[in-house]
Amino acid sequence: MPTLAAVLAALLAAAPGGPPPPASVDEAALAEVRGAAVMADVRFLADDLLEGRKPGTRGYELAAKYVAARLETMGLRPGGEDGGFFQPVPLRESRLVEGTLTVRPRGGPPVALVLREDFLMSGDPVRTESRLEGAPVVFAGFGVTAPELDHDDYAGLDVAGKVVAALWNAPARFPSEPRAHYSSGRLKAANAARRGAVGFLLFATPEEHRRVPWSRIIQNPDFTSVRRLRPDGNPDGVEPTLQGGALLGPEGARMLFASSPVPLETVFAQAAEGRPRGFDLGATVELEARSEHRPLSSPNVVGVLEGSDPALRETSVVLSAHLDHIGVGAAVEGDEIYNGAYDNAMGTAVVLEAARVLGSLGPPPRSVVFLLVTSEEEGLLGSDHFATYPPAPAGTIVANVNVDMPLFLYPLADLVAFGGENSSLGEHVARAAREAGLALGPDPMPEENVFVRSDQYSFVRRGIPAVFLVPGFRSSDPTVDGRKQFGEFLARHYHRPSDDLGRPVHLESLERFVRANVALVRALASDPETPRWKPGNFFGETFGRPAR
Repeated sequence: MPTLAAVLAALLAAAPGGPPPPASVDEAALAEVRGAAVMADVRFLADDLLEGRKPGTRGYELAAKYVAARLETMGLRPGGEDGGFFQPVPLRESRLVEGTLTVRPRGGPPVALVLREDFLMSGDPVRTESRLEGAPVVFAGFGVTAPELDHDDYAGLDVAGKVVAALWNAPARFPSEPRAHYSSGRLKAANAARRGAVGFLLFATPEEHRRVPWSRIIQNPDFTSVRRLRPDGNPDGVEPTLQGGALLGPEGARMLFASSPVPLETVFAQAAEGRPRGFDLGATVELEARSEHRPLSSPNVVGVLEGSDPALRETSVVLSAHLDHIGVGAAVEGDEIYNGAYDNAMGTAVVLEAARVLGSLGPPPRSVVFLLVTSEEEGLLGSDHFATYPPAPAGTIVANVNVDMPLFLYPLADLVAFGGENSSLGEHVARAAREAGLALGPDPMPEENVFVRSDQYSFVRRGIPAVFLVPGFRSSDPTVDGRKQFGEFLARHYHRPSDDLGRPVHLESLERFVRANVALVRALASDPETPRWKPGNFFGETFGRPAR
């Protein structure tokens, strides 16, 4: 397990003779934050009436109309298309009708794996029918090529016309955030496709399955995938040359490696050391899928607090949260509605309350965009569409602050700012935390790759500095173990029907968190200096370019 990330870097000093630091938000303004108002929004958004707010459903449309009405009552400018608050996001839903995976070990009879027991497969977003027959399999470590970290899992491997099998995650020796970046399944699939692979299989180590049990992964798969459509009508983020793929469970991986020249246990041991060696498994696979496609359109909701400075109002700071959740699914203890009270009705309500308070302070020099996005749960699709095609009222986006599943289960003592150390946003984060009466803590779970798993990453991939604030694990009550309570929520309620209005909420902690976000956004929108990546930062070097 990697060590905890370092505490946020030291604040950058202002250059002599430069502009004064942005004014703090005074205590009277921060006192205007009302936790009761946040909870009123949560109670509506997480009600059974909205049936889990799945994009493309009536429940999500109700949620979007409610949020748009709230932004309008605050006097915000519509920031969507055609003079309204909505930015439609074109989507394609692909549902798996039938899927099979057969492994033929070297010199042995074929073995048919069982869907939802040994493997998972989702609908193909490109084809309605696909088939791979007798394709040889090559193990390619983590499937990662990272020259700046002296790592290439494909060194010496020929995968053209073959199926690549790769491990989840990325080497533990990688620094936390590069590891998160290279753990992306989308990036791994693209890497395999560039090298001529025709299929892609992913599986996990026993250590990963101790964190995320296979029994949990297969609990509620509906075999659908959703992809954003580009203007040319083709799905974005897919590799059309990959003819098939699947996620293998522990037993599926064992069957795939049954005739391997290197035992699976050795592969796992090498993976723990960070350098598993690739090789030809000596097995072939057959993959077959039949899928149905359905077009969808689901809107982002966008409101704008227009800036006051003629030179800066055409630039903006985006405060975002995702509005969607996963809808209606497999019943757990008789409940089939996945309400998503904390994930992310709470985040949406935090953004709405921050919008109200920031609006009451009057416009800052830069504009502020309040963005509630669709289809985060399907792979950050709504935020990716917004960051790729920002509506005109958003102007040039210079920074993003994102809110996703903030848990207020205990008296809060600190915040974690994922991404704060990457750019000059860090100095503003530190000041905002102090103004809210909170400390800053390090990344408490680097193995979870948090920074690439929520909507801020869509902005980072467009070269825009971003930060993701979450409540930390420290409690001001010494008898409370915040890490334990967080872990219990993940194990018992995350992406389950019990993430509902029955979850406890520590109201004072909620208000402190909203205050920190208000102070941060106000400071960023008041600073005449454009946020910048720190010299040599991984994300700045990988994606950084002039702000949109």
